[in-house]
Amino acid sequence: MLMSKLRNILVLLLTFLIYVGQMPANDFINMKLKTGDVLIKLRKDLAPNHVKRISQLVKDGFYDGLKFHRVIPDFMAQGGDPLGNGTGGSGQNIDAEFSAEKHIRGTVSMARAQDPNSADSQFFICFTDASWLDGQYTIWGQVVEGMEHVDKIKKGDGSNGEVSNPDQIISMKLVSKKPKKTKK
Repeated sequence: MLMSKLRNILVLLLTFLIYVGQMPANDFINMKLKTGDVLIKLRKDLAPNHVKRISQLVKDGFYDGLKFHRVIPDFMAQGGDPLGNGTGGSGQNIDAEFSAEKHIRGTVSMARAQDPNSADSQFFICFTDASWLDGQYTIWGQVVEGMEHVDKIKKGDGSNGEVSNPDQIISMKLVSKKPKKTKK
């Protein structure tokens, strides 16, 4: 009787472990903007600690409703600050994970202060190539779909990119694969 129960428990445990091992990884973030969805491929190969941290913030709903407070035309859109002015964060800095990867159109990278290890929750998406950032900011993602929606984010005035009445992130969700496009 006892052996039978143990065998049943073992079979259930093995079945569960096999199932968990076959679950698809959440390799993408779907960021919903007012103009449409943006699909970001997570770059665990470049910045595993940043991807883990960003993924946790996404799971927690941290980014939902936050604004793109700094948007410089022909450069980038920056968001992820709960205060909406560039001074806030989640309260947990993360050490830099610089790589040789290039900042090209659609690159998603961590914003930071002067200290290379001061990145927290703020990130930016490049509108265009920005080679002067290469090797100095941690790249953790790449827009693979919906860049036209990023291009429509309200731009700021002046060189600092401060935006009055800025656009916001409606939601960010982890997804396991590229969602299929639906016909409208």
